Amino acid sequence: MTVTPPPSRSAGRAATAVERASAALGRLRRGRLLHPTGRSFVGETVIWGTPGPPTGVALLDDPGRYRTTVRLSKGTPTPGSWPDVLGLALRLHRDGDRPFDLLVSSSGAAPVLRNLPLPRRRFSGTYSTITCYRAGRRRLWLAALADPDSADLGRSLATAAAATRTDTPRLVLAVASAVGPWRLVGQVSLGAQLSAEDDAALAFDPARNLPPDLRVAGPLAWLRDQTYRGSRRARGATAQSGGSTAATV
Repeated sequence: MTVTPPPSRSAGRAATAVERASAALGRLRRGRLLHPTGRSFVGETVIWGTPGPPTGVALLDDPGRYRTTVRLSKGTPTPGSWPDVLGLALRLHRDGDRPFDLLVSSSGAAPVLRNLPLPRRRFSGTYSTITCYRAGRRRLWLAALADPDSADLGRSLATAAAATRTDTPRLVLAVASAVGPWRLVGQVSLGAQLSAEDDAALAFDPARNLPPDLRVAGPLAWLRDQTYRGSRRARGATAQSGGSTAATV
């Protein structure tokens, strides 16, 4: 999978500069540069298949079941239940293949608002990829949406973790075009919480840990790629570090 660099002759120098700056900031923070505070969980993702026209991405179009590592996080982070840009990271473990790392942020569900990270108090809500993917010539946005029949994740990481001890919270996965409605393609369930050590070791690569028929697009994707590379470098982590080996929920 290739991440498209910004349209500049100095793209290589720019990439090195962004990665080094991200690594330096990560070392100062002594941890993750992005979404440093979070909780990780054992999970399971069930893909039902894409209703209507196929997306061209086999992982979304074909029914399947995947062992999943789930991480909920706060972006800044703000104290307690203060508003923040909330994060949901999923690692779908695929036997014999590269995992699929899907990172989404709190946003609105409407076509314009799905492109904007929006601060929110509650962990039950809409999370969007913000920037788009490309599958062939199609532009796709992915999202995790609130399941009205699920246990509420509450207003803090503590209440979200507590919900997994008494129930199995769920979010619904969806796909959409730039202006089209969300089409429900599957469901992710949260199970037992992982240890603080497991959470600290976990590292995602949303630009490269992708199915072969899906790629990120646009200059923001390039910036995100370099930033995550620098953050992992500061922590001594790799693109596939961590992830639950426990049984699915």
